[in-house]
Amino acid sequence: MDFIKKWFYFIIGVLINSFGIALITKGALGTSPISSVPYVLSLQFPSFSFGMTTFLINSLFILVQIILLKKNFKPLQFLQFGVNILFSSFIDFSMSLLSFLELSNIWMQMLTLLLGCLVLAIGINFEVAPKIMFVPGEGAVQAISDTFHTNFGRTKVAFDTTLMGIALLLSFLFFGHLNGLGIGTIISALIVGLFVNGVRNILHLEQKFS
Repeated sequence: MDFIKKWFYFIIGVLINSFGIALITKGALGTSPISSVPYVLSLQFPSFSFGMTTFLINSLFILVQIILLKKNFKPLQFLQFGVNILFSSFIDFSMSLLSFLELSNIWMQMLTLLLGCLVLAIGINFEVAPKIMFVPGEGAVQAISDTFHTNFGRTKVAFDTTLMGIALLLSFLFFGHLNGLGIGTIISALIVGLFVNGVRNILHLEQKFS
């Protein structure tokens, strides 16, 4: 029963995360750092949805883990491919669900961005509380940290910054100007972690599995 409960919370967290990313993106001030590269790619190649490009980039993150960890890549972590399908599919579903949001008012954009960051923080808490497996992005950070013996937090910052840098270069290469990134990307990078800590102190989800 505890096993089922852990997977239930984890999957709910993954779905909430997908919706949070869609909300941040629909705020039209820039998507989240971890989604910046797939979002810019989806804008350049409309035949590939945001979810599809997310699936491709996350698959690369899983391959990075396999290459770096080799025999230390635990068989359970292959389930990340299944999680990736669920996560990416629900991003497309969420974007479709929120298709009515066409915001031009800066205050409504900011409100949607902040709400998206809060939803993402709630999802992260549900996702990490069971401690059963990584999602692809965090798994790649952990693999880099373990392989090169670096601090996880600093590695995470460097990883997200690198993704934003790649997305920035792609944006100017494809469009000649900033597209898909913006102040919302920076704000989400700064406050999601704070929201995660705040939600953790309110929900105490870890205690359900202790």
